[in-house]
Amino acid sequence: MTRQVLLLLSLLCIGSVLGQVSYSIPEEMATGSLVGNIAQDLGLDIKRLISGKAQIYTRNNEGYVELSRERGVLLVKQRIDREALCIQTTPCALHFQIILENPMEFYTVTVQITDINDNAPTFEKNEMRFKISESAINGAKFTLERAVDPDVGINGVQNYILRPTDNFALKLHNIADGNKNVEMVLQTPLDREKQEHISLVLTAVDGGEPQMSGTMQILITVLDVNDNAPVFTQPVYKATVTENSPRGTIVTTVTASDADHGSNGNIRYSITDTSDVRKLFDVNDENGEVFLIGDIDFEKSRNFQINVLASDVGGLTDSCKLMVDVKDVNDNRPDINIMSKTNVISEDAKLNTVVTMINIEDLDSGENGNVKCHITDDIPFLLKTSTNDFYSLVTDSDLDREVASQYNITVTCSDEGVPSLSSSVTLTLQISDVNDNAPVFERSSYEAYIVENNTPGLSIFTVKARDADWNQNARVSYILEDSSVNGVPVSSYMSVSADSGVIHAVRSLDYEQIKDFKFCIKAQDGGSPPLSSNVSVTVKIQDQNDNPPQVLYPVQTGGSLVAEIVPRSADVSYLVTKVVAVDVDSGQNAWLSYKLQKATDRALFEVGLQNGEIRTIRQVTDKDAVKQRLTVIVEDNGQPSRSATVIVNVAVADSFPEVLSEFTDFTHDKEYNDNMTFYLVLALAVVSFLFITCLVVIISVKIYRWRQARFYHSNLPVIPYYPPRYSDTLGTGTLQHVYNYDTCRTTDSRKSDLKFSGPGTQNILIMDPSSGTMQRIQSEKSILDEPDSPLEVSVQK
Repeated sequence: MTRQVLLLLSLLCIGSVLGQVSYSIPEEMATGSLVGNIAQDLGLDIKRLISGKAQIYTRNNEGYVELSRERGVLLVKQRIDREALCIQTTPCALHFQIILENPMEFYTVTVQITDINDNAPTFEKNEMRFKISESAINGAKFTLERAVDPDVGINGVQNYILRPTDNFALKLHNIADGNKNVEMVLQTPLDREKQEHISLVLTAVDGGEPQMSGTMQILITVLDVNDNAPVFTQPVYKATVTENSPRGTIVTTVTASDADHGSNGNIRYSITDTSDVRKLFDVNDENGEVFLIGDIDFEKSRNFQINVLASDVGGLTDSCKLMVDVKDVNDNRPDINIMSKTNVISEDAKLNTVVTMINIEDLDSGENGNVKCHITDDIPFLLKTSTNDFYSLVTDSDLDREVASQYNITVTCSDEGVPSLSSSVTLTLQISDVNDNAPVFERSSYEAYIVENNTPGLSIFTVKARDADWNQNARVSYILEDSSVNGVPVSSYMSVSADSGVIHAVRSLDYEQIKDFKFCIKAQDGGSPPLSSNVSVTVKIQDQNDNPPQVLYPVQTGGSLVAEIVPRSADVSYLVTKVVAVDVDSGQNAWLSYKLQKATDRALFEVGLQNGEIRTIRQVTDKDAVKQRLTVIVEDNGQPSRSATVIVNVAVADSFPEVLSEFTDFTHDKEYNDNMTFYLVLALAVVSFLFITCLVVIISVKIYRWRQARFYHSNLPVIPYYPPRYSDTLGTGTLQHVYNYDTCRTTDSRKSDLKFSGPGTQNILIMDPSSGTMQRIQSEKSILDEPDSPLEVSVQK
């Protein structure tokens, strides 16, 4: 079987249709036969066919041709019968598109199916019967049924042969549609007495290779006496019928007349066409009215040719042609077919990105078939026309998923008929997210407060950031930025939950060490690459009243007593001393007040509530006791309040000897003397016991060494053992006996002091009640330089 391939490649300048290819193949080709090298003809690389997932799109899903991506060729998928595919339509062609993705492209392919002589001519009837009067004159015509050959062109019916030809000859008439009207013409008169029945064979032959034929038998009964045949008033009738007209609608009326009278003049009308025509049209056999018996569809057939036969009772006939044109009405809505579509598109898609390709078809014609399409307004998409029947939906502006995550795009197509018909389809398009939004904190900065002495792990507050993106791109994690607070990493003070943003105190905080500090929290999303933002967090520590007041002066030295001297000539409001105290807390927790809790003589001294100054509230008299003991309490203003007490010893005297004698008595009361005597006796007993023990030990050691010397005959001297400071003990073994004393007096009798001093030291006189001895406290600066300083004693051993 020979095959002719015709290639026509043209580039279209509008839209996404890149080219058109045409092929021509004969029908009945074997499955797998080559149609054409589509890759070569379109100038495409086979790799492009594979990567673009090339596929064939046919509107009616007729799989006659398949695409081999690996070879880049079109192959016959199944046997193609041109007669079943196109009937009598010529030329007969398959139209389909080749679709490629990434980027989206398509090409139009036309495969023309050429006819082969695979069908023989056939007659609808096996036989035709005629009744012909013997009086029929030479030249009488008898219309015969035409043969039908599904093939076209040269392979269709080309000629008819009638045998035998004793009485009749065959006459053919060419008509506009390429067929032939077949008439049997009487050549010699009939004689019923010689031959009542005549049998003829009509053979129809085509022009194919090899030639094929079909036959029909013609049976003629010779009648007597009817010598006039019916005659139509005109050989061709024309009529118009609107499609979808109801059945029974009269199309037109054909009229024939017969010069005979009586029964020989009665005319009967009939349609002698093929069965397809007789399913749609019929004729009233009495009056010649042609009417509809089927549904007329303009989209299937736009015109009809009907052969009407008029015959009388004698068998004489005449024929005419009825040309019926079908008028189109707008009865078909535009058909919207989605060729290829994308359900999801990224929000960063570029402009003019093809989202969907649509094919539109309206079976009507003229204005009824002119279709215009449009889409929903106010959306970032545009519907472009690539050809008359193809549209591309493309992006028209930037997409933003955070503004709209989904679009329902309604495509409406309307024709120009009256009334107009339309169809619509709704496309749902999801916008996929791109990580184009960084997390944003709810506040530009945060400020939190925490009370000192908090429990480690305490939740302070929460930072919150939101990300306008979606899914993983919107999953926010919180990170504590590296920084330091007073040289210590901030992570040793605070921590943040990566998921919730809750900030915890890692350890207990002390307001007295640090009052506030600042650090940064970073919010980072889960996109790739991730986006982040920072926020400043200031933590302010609130003070608690957790520190009592601390007395700086006068200094408390355990059991030692510090004395302040007030001359008897002191006036009212004489400044005795000042209690100095501090509180390391802040605010009202550090507001201090001073109160006199106890005093030997409450009528003599008072304490300043705010400044802690101890002053006389009256004139000092000779009757006032030398020894004055004041207990001052220092309280803060916290809730609850904390306090400290200090004992201030005051000596009321004008001279130092008086102070010394009274001060000694002041520190040795009766109970103290009793206790001191007991301690002295106990100490003497202990020292005596230790002395005797040492003597025994020394004697024992000496005897032991003497015996050892005799045993080994050694001449080594024996060295006696003495306890430490043995030679310095004078009976009691408790006190050293060497002291140096230095006295001095000032010219001012009111400031006369007794001073025991050694080189480079200054001391305050302190009486120790537990031992009854004088002790010293060194100071950096002499208290004598200040007015009304207490008694000072400097001792050097």
